Amino acid sequence: MTPRKVAATVVTGFLGTGKTTLIRHLVENGDGRRLALIVNEFGDIGVDGSLLSDCCPGRVIELANGCLCCTVADEFLPAMQTLLNRADPPDHIIVETSGLALPKPLVKAFGWPDVRARVTVDGVITVVDAGAVAENRFADPPDAVSPHDNPLDEVFGDQLAMADLVLLNKTDTVAEDDLHRVTRTVESRLRPGVRVLPTRHGRLDPRIVLGLSSAAEDDLAARPTLHDLEDGHDHDDFESFAVALPVQADLGALEDRLRAAIEAHGILRLKGFLAVEGKPARHVVQAVGGRIDRYFDRPWAVGETRQSRLVVIGLKGLDRAAITALIAP
Repeated sequence: MTPRKVAATVVTGFLGTGKTTLIRHLVENGDGRRLALIVNEFGDIGVDGSLLSDCCPGRVIELANGCLCCTVADEFLPAMQTLLNRADPPDHIIVETSGLALPKPLVKAFGWPDVRARVTVDGVITVVDAGAVAENRFADPPDAVSPHDNPLDEVFGDQLAMADLVLLNKTDTVAEDDLHRVTRTVESRLRPGVRVLPTRHGRLDPRIVLGLSSAAEDDLAARPTLHDLEDGHDHDDFESFAVALPVQADLGALEDRLRAAIEAHGILRLKGFLAVEGKPARHVVQAVGGRIDRYFDRPWAVGETRQSRLVVIGLKGLDRAAITALIAP
C-alpha cells in the first residue's frame, strides 16, 4: 500500500494581516492533530516564531531573515526533511510565509521528488487585512504606469492568485458598507470558485482550513501570477532593521513615538517585544499602518534576557537614523 502523504497548509498574506494569530488558533483548537510549524519572517527578530513556540513547544522550525520564496532549496527543503524524519512525524504541517513572500515558488517546491513522495499541499490560505484594503493601501501610486511600479500590489496580487481560500480578517475594523466593497474588490482578483470568508482575530473552525485537499502542487498552471515569466525574484523594494530600546517605563509615550514614526516615514510593519519597568511579563507590540496593538503575553522565562527590541519593515530607503531617533530617543 502507498503510505498516506502528510498534508501541508501554506498560510500567506501581506504584512500584519493576522497570519500568526490564525495559526495559533488552529494549534489551540486542533482536535488532537499532531501539528508542526515552519515559520518564516522578513527581519532578524523572530517575533512570530517566538509567539508560536510558546503554544506548541518543540514543534516550530523558524526560518528568519529572508523569504521562503527565495530560499526554498537552502532553507525550506531541509526544514521539511527535519520534520518528516522525526520519530513522531506530524499529521499536518503548517507553513507561515513572511508577509512579503510570493507563495508560488514555495508551492513549486512541494513538487520536488523528495517532498512530493511524502507531502501534499492541502491548501493555500491567503489572509487579507480588511482594513488595509478599505484604506486602499495597495492602490497604485499616482505616477504608476504598470503593476511593476507598485511592489505592494505585486505581492498582494500574487498571494491572492495562489489562494484556495481567502480569509478576510479584521472585519471588525471596517464599517459594513466598506466590508461589502472590500469583499467585491478581493473577489475580483481571485480564480473562479475561491471562497472569501470574513473572520475576526483569525477565529474559525479549523476544519474549514485544514482539509481542503487541493493538491495545489499539481495545478500550478491554473494559478497564473505576475512573476510567472520572471527568472527568480528578490525583495529589493523592501527592507527591515531592528531597533534596540531600554527597559520601558511609559508605554503610552512609547506608543505616541511609534505612531509618529509610522506616519512620518511610511512604515509598513512594526513588531517586537518590550521589557517594562516593574513588570515580570513580556510586552508584545504589533503595528500595521496606523493601528498599534500592545499586550502582555507571558512572564519572562528563567534565564531569558529581558530586552526591548522592535523590527521595522518598509519600502526601500527607510531613514534608519531618523526612525531610530524617534522610537528610542
